[in-house]
Amino acid sequence: MSGDVYQIDAAVIGAGAVGLACAAELARRGREVLVVEAADCIGSGTSSRNSEVIHAGMYYPTGSLKHTMCVRGRRMLYDYLAARGVAHRKCGKLIVATDAAEEAQIAALHRRALENDVENVTLLTGAAAMAIEPNIACVSALLSAETGIIDSHGYMLALLGEIEGSGGALVLGAPVLRGRALQGGGFELDIGGAAPATLRCRVLINAAGLGAQHVASVIEGVPAETIPPLILAKGSYFGCAGRPAFTRLIYPAPVEGGLGVHLTLDLAGRMRFGPDVEWLDEHDPAKVDYSVDPRRADSFYAVIRRYWPAMPDGVLTPDYAGCRPKLSGRGQPAADFRLDGAERHGLPGLVNLFGIESPGLTSSPALAQAAADLALQAL
Repeated sequence: MSGDVYQIDAAVIGAGAVGLACAAELARRGREVLVVEAADCIGSGTSSRNSEVIHAGMYYPTGSLKHTMCVRGRRMLYDYLAARGVAHRKCGKLIVATDAAEEAQIAALHRRALENDVENVTLLTGAAAMAIEPNIACVSALLSAETGIIDSHGYMLALLGEIEGSGGALVLGAPVLRGRALQGGGFELDIGGAAPATLRCRVLINAAGLGAQHVASVIEGVPAETIPPLILAKGSYFGCAGRPAFTRLIYPAPVEGGLGVHLTLDLAGRMRFGPDVEWLDEHDPAKVDYSVDPRRADSFYAVIRRYWPAMPDGVLTPDYAGCRPKLSGRGQPAADFRLDGAERHGLPGLVNLFGIESPGLTSSPALAQAAADLALQAL
């Protein structure tokens, strides 16, 4: 791009999993799409700093966007990955209870799974769980056979290939500096970077993840009161040396702000644990320190040994960290996803996606359909 003015049907801000899914969905509907990304590569935010888990959908309040988008998105995602040859595995997971209080939580999750129309979920006794995962210790467990793992970068590359194959394009190193609604409809964006340009589009989807609130704030006409505060919660991961002790993902009962320090497996079978929840006082995504403090391993060992008592000493090594773009803070009920169309902010053709944390990766195909529906209502 240069200092010229470009005209296009649809623009998507953000080249993470959700932004690329939105762009691919718009391309399927015959729209010429341009994705603009401030970073110098795709998926450098939350899309590359997560557990790479395909969630089944039992954690979220029935009828919430997190529930409906996760269940529908998960079904769509498995079909897409298979059709596109993207690496993934439906390995299943156990959510385990290690005492009576957690057992009540697990039973409640089972009831919610049934209410949420989540398939292939089975409540197991401790003995039954330990029969299929001999290294586990629990009094009961929930087996989710639909849970899986994904090569998230492979998924994003597949989406990008689909976008470009339909005539769309991606521009990296292209931050949105400011924007405005145009008389008669559509939007104009001032794009920065090495080749500044002006972009005009008929519809606009803000899928900037950690930067979504900032992007919305620089678009003239978006009422400030419709932009929710951004609350950041960091999560650290530790790798685990040695041969895998489990064949499925292992999750504890959920904790405030997250799903607990869980065991995930990558597609090569390597074990890793995380994320924990570290509420940040700093709410500027650009100032987040993504280094992993090795001292946090002490709390990891204590939590993990509740369900893996034989975990050896000294096997955890700092791996990576991510940051959740939350809409609710410590001690508050977990907030739902936000897909804001004209009915909320008054600008037809604009969709702002806020608070797209977990299960955003799983939900991405369904979120893309919903965002495209809202955006194209203007046309």
